[in-house]
Amino acid sequence: MTPAELAASLYDIVNTIVERRRASASEPDVGETTAIELSPADVTLERPKNRDHGDWASNVAMRLGKRLGVNPRELAGEIADAAQSIDGVASAEVAGPGFINLRLDAAAAGKLAKVIVDAGASYGHNEARQGERINLEFVSANPTGPLHIGHTRWAALGDSIARVLKASGAEVASEYYINDAGNQMDTFGLSVLAAAKGEPTPENGYPGAYIAELATTVLAEHPDLLERSSDEALAIARESAYALQLAEIRESLARFNVGFDVFFSERTLHAPGADGTSPIDEAVDRLRAQGHVFDDDGAVWVRTTDFGDDKDRVIRRSNGVYTYFAADAAYYLNKGDRGFEHKIYLLGADHHGYVHRLKALAGAAGDDPERDIEVLIGQLVSVNGARLSKRAGNIIELNDLREWLGTDALRYSLGRYPADSPLALDPEQLRKRTNDNPVFYVQYAHARTRSVARNAAEAGVDRSSFAPELLTHESESALLGGLQEFPRIVAQAAELREPHRVARYVEEIAGLYHRWYDNCRVIPLGDEPVSDVHRTRLWLNDAAGQVIRNGLELLGVSAPERM
Repeated sequence: MTPAELAASLYDIVNTIVERRRASASEPDVGETTAIELSPADVTLERPKNRDHGDWASNVAMRLGKRLGVNPRELAGEIADAAQSIDGVASAEVAGPGFINLRLDAAAAGKLAKVIVDAGASYGHNEARQGERINLEFVSANPTGPLHIGHTRWAALGDSIARVLKASGAEVASEYYINDAGNQMDTFGLSVLAAAKGEPTPENGYPGAYIAELATTVLAEHPDLLERSSDEALAIARESAYALQLAEIRESLARFNVGFDVFFSERTLHAPGADGTSPIDEAVDRLRAQGHVFDDDGAVWVRTTDFGDDKDRVIRRSNGVYTYFAADAAYYLNKGDRGFEHKIYLLGADHHGYVHRLKALAGAAGDDPERDIEVLIGQLVSVNGARLSKRAGNIIELNDLREWLGTDALRYSLGRYPADSPLALDPEQLRKRTNDNPVFYVQYAHARTRSVARNAAEAGVDRSSFAPELLTHESESALLGGLQEFPRIVAQAAELREPHRVARYVEEIAGLYHRWYDNCRVIPLGDEPVSDVHRTRLWLNDAAGQVIRNGLELLGVSAPERM
């Protein structure tokens, strides 16, 4: 029996009780019952922290008691009595002020192992976010240099957030906003051109060996570069180096197991259409039509203070030049035009000032700032002993970190903590092949499930029969109880944008699996014949491996077959 099936059965019982009391609403003590509107969401299940209290617990009686005008414990007793008749429920008891503790019989609990194996990679997927269309923007580093340690954290978290949202039924577009317009691109081009000429880095230019590497490649592609006029040479250096650097960024992300559905160029927002009007021009007109744009001192302003911003924002200066805010506005409107009702921005710790600005922009565009836009701010990450990049000189590169620590260790460690907590990674721990290293601990548990399966095949143990009533050992009950939780954990991680919940969960499952492995044999000892208990345990072994594998997939981490 799955938690969803149990919750549905419990809902039917509670609904029957509510309807019965509604029919008796003429009695003075139940007069409020007519106001009760019950939905399946009112009946929730949780795993008790103490397994002695049963497999599942519900507080539905405490939630509805006051609304029904009855003592919650009395209502819990009525629900528990009826729950005894649910097929697969061994016992239902009332605890405390009105909790209902439910214990499943071994057969009902054990059936989950086959459900998981049959579902395969889809187990854990749910429909909690069904119907939502979400644009998730993260990383969005300037294409003027390699990705560094700060981008690394957002790359891991953003990709995992996208994965749990998709697993929960949402339609998600992972998007990288390429800041390829503005003065920084000319500065980048001038830096590359200076390196090509053998000249020092221009004032406020980009230093680092990677600029010299780009210059060498650009010269190889354009041997006549230095013979061109200064304007032509700058344009060639800028555009060629831009294409090379963006390609490196995309390759770095791919090696880090991070994929984007969309790479959106800021330049497209500035480009005029057939009528000579750019998307930024159109954005200003659209905001003006909403009544939140005004003119003052020759400049064009957006009255963002109407939506909680600390000051109104200039969108076009008096000299006719648009501000960065103008591009932000056009980009936000573009996302809506593409059908995304909800926009999530993942920004670094130095972008707190953007929160009110972006929410005010949503309000000025006619959206609900509390519903249609979400801005997540991440804290800094550091790695003890990490060296600055030899190529970039003043940063710690993603590529260097990945080669040093490995993609799996880095992604798992970055995904294991809430985004809003500062994080210092210990490379010595991440490189250990011991249980002190969380990623090793989880991956080893998965590898062990595959080893058991291989050894079982050699011993003649297969999944030709399934007798869940034989899974009676305490460690089997605990493991099954943990496996049941996976869909709820995924849905919660999606709702809260907290993939670290998945990481902590698979660590718990790894621990439960190791304890089960120590107590329950899949392969017979000595001359003991293969029996249904061995075959059924193989189902449970494979179910545990599937859940760990599915959880690691949501974190962008591999599940090794051998270790």
